[in-house]
Amino acid sequence: MNITPSKLNKYLLFKLPAAYFTGVRTKHIDDTTCVVFVKHRWINQNPFNSMFWAVQGMAAELTTGALVMKKIRESGKKISMLVANNNASFTKKATGRITFKCEEGHKIDEAIAKAIETGEGQTVWLNSNGVNNDGVEVSSFNFEWTLKVKS
Repeated sequence: MNITPSKLNKYLLFKLPAAYFTGVRTKHIDDTTCVVFVKHRWINQNPFNSMFWAVQGMAAELTTGALVMKKIRESGKKISMLVANNNASFTKKATGRITFKCEEGHKIDEAIAKAIETGEGQTVWLNSNGVNNDGVEVSSFNFEWTLKVKS
């Protein structure tokens, strides 16, 4: 089964309903890039009339996690994945439509290849930046994914 935006959005509904009901949606995924958007709405706002940081985090994590899931599926191996660490910075109020993009699929390819070759767990840091409708960055998230081939 290929991983597509519509399948990821259906996955959110059943496996990650908090992300789905706050409006997180996958727009595009290919071998190197995943794009996810979320609109500022009443259900995902904070008391300061901007998007709650956790909603931005769900969207950002999805861009990186979807790429990891896609690469694992394409490898044909059983590989576990887990976020070990993350950090974020916020530079502007998140209002309107915020688009998150991760363009680091090549890093995942390298980590999976090394995990398969050595049999040891690997880590890979992936970045996802959120920009508003004007193209201004509102937040930047980094996630450290651990990958390990299951025995």
